[in-house]
Amino acid sequence: MTHSHDHPGEKSQTYVKAHEHSHTHTSGQNLALAFFLNLSFCVIELIGGFLTNSIAILSDALHDFGDSISLGMAWYFQKVSTRRPDAKYTYGYKRFSTISALLNCLVLLTGSGIVLFESIKRLLHPVESNAQGMFILAILGIVVNGAAAWRLKKGNSLNERVVSLHMLEDILGWVAVLIASLVMMFVDVPVLDPILSIGISCFILYNVYHNLKSVFRVILQGKPSNVDETAITKKLLEMEKVESLHDFHLWTMDSEYMVLTVHLVVDPTIKKEELQALRAAAHLLLKNMGIQHSTIEIESATESCEWCEDETEIPV
Repeated sequence: MTHSHDHPGEKSQTYVKAHEHSHTHTSGQNLALAFFLNLSFCVIELIGGFLTNSIAILSDALHDFGDSISLGMAWYFQKVSTRRPDAKYTYGYKRFSTISALLNCLVLLTGSGIVLFESIKRLLHPVESNAQGMFILAILGIVVNGAAAWRLKKGNSLNERVVSLHMLEDILGWVAVLIASLVMMFVDVPVLDPILSIGISCFILYNVYHNLKSVFRVILQGKPSNVDETAITKKLLEMEKVESLHDFHLWTMDSEYMVLTVHLVVDPTIKKEELQALRAAAHLLLKNMGIQHSTIEIESATESCEWCEDETEIPV
């Protein structure tokens, strides 16, 4: 019975470490700038929302506060997630980014619930809003969020791309406030403000729901939706000398870093010197199919495996 883990060579490790350090430094700067821009504007929004008596702006301020928490955690976990495996976290720290996503979802759920409650009250009992103040804040919101989105779009990391899309969502929200404020300058429709607020909150809750599904799929080690398990098993079974496989497990650390463990059952006549070539070929095949970390156990067809008693062996 032979075990194998996929480990890069020393030269490759040195290059990756240096490359990751440089890339992480740039990503951290981009996220830090976006964090401070968003947090500063969130304070301006809260003050402006109270002064203009706009529940839509206050709801977006709460949303932006959630974004600020998300950006702050993304900035922090961008550094933490690149730490190498140690005795405490043997698979590394990549799943720390999932904690950030979960906490952000909880903040947005709570905030959206409060905003919906207040918006429905305003819908039943409309209150005049300062359309001119809303218009000025909308312009400022588009500029600030646009600057953050532009800076993050220049980055290449997953954190930057996701947060950049979040900033673009904020820009669209402010465009909606801008249009509403223009309408309210000429037409007396105070209910437009809470209606807009309810729409923004529902949009946020819709995205939170889908994000939570993805978060729990990672935490519960569900099969990644963006990996074709059938194609992987087919390719492994097509390898020469492989008769079947079992104890196949596939999960992800952070929705991007894929981990796989499998038992390959081989022809009993396989020579000892052929095993190393088979292992290397299997690791390369898995890496080319998007599996960053693979653990392969090779067994002879004449051996019994304690882990496959309750599993159906997948034959060629």
